[in-house]
Amino acid sequence: MSIATLNFESEYLKSNHQISIILPNKPRDLPAKDYYESQKKYKVLWLLHGTYGDHTDWLRRTNIELYACEKDLIVVMPSALNSNYSNWDSSMLGFGMYDYLTKELMSLIYNWLPASDKREDNFIAGLSMGGRGTIKFAANHPDKFAAAAVLSAAPVNLQNLTEEDLLKDDFFARRMRGMVENAGGLQAFKDSSENVWDILDSHAGSGRLPRLLFACGTEDAMIYENLLLFKKHADEMKLGAEFWTLEGYGHEWRFWDLAIQRALEFFGLEDTGASPY
Repeated sequence: MSIATLNFESEYLKSNHQISIILPNKPRDLPAKDYYESQKKYKVLWLLHGTYGDHTDWLRRTNIELYACEKDLIVVMPSALNSNYSNWDSSMLGFGMYDYLTKELMSLIYNWLPASDKREDNFIAGLSMGGRGTIKFAANHPDKFAAAAVLSAAPVNLQNLTEEDLLKDDFFARRMRGMVENAGGLQAFKDSSENVWDILDSHAGSGRLPRLLFACGTEDAMIYENLLLFKKHADEMKLGAEFWTLEGYGHEWRFWDLAIQRALEFFGLEDTGASPY
């Protein structure tokens, strides 16, 4: 595969910004001129990192390069800081991560690279914070993705969230306090694009949503119980999502390397016979 690192000034992130991109291999038996001038458009996976991560995480900690080569797939990996893939208008000069992906990065990738912009050729996946970003993009922009894989993350029912919950001294309460303040208050937060639980409910039975996969390790103390709660709700509203769990795995890269392979199968991406060597 070819690995590209692109550094550019982002309109929505108000700074220079780096992304990593995996590009398909040229077959050795095909002349370079024929291959690079073929005008072929490739399928795209938008792959999101988790909290404390960046655009290099998936490359350094999984075999995604190998899997992408086998599928003849472009993989785009942005950096999102700890933004939860949300817009933070009052942070620094502004950090519009939510709008950046759909209004800037997609335009760049589709027009600068041999990437297909067709819905049926685009997929999104992410782990932990990136899983929350994945389901948020899939629910709010269902026209852009054929399928989505949410790894080690689950929607929560924000209607049950109270001001008292935000006062707790734990990681999720601290993060939620920042999200609520950024949205302009608790009710504004519940009425926003962040409320994926309710947004998914509004799509129930419409056929508009991408195909959805939720994957989690059974020993994931942060996520597994929430996933079971969401699965019960999803079954009740006939969401039609697939749930995939593995015994003995927690919130860890060993699981995410296995889960991204399952996600590629779920997306329907077949091996092309392309050599990774």
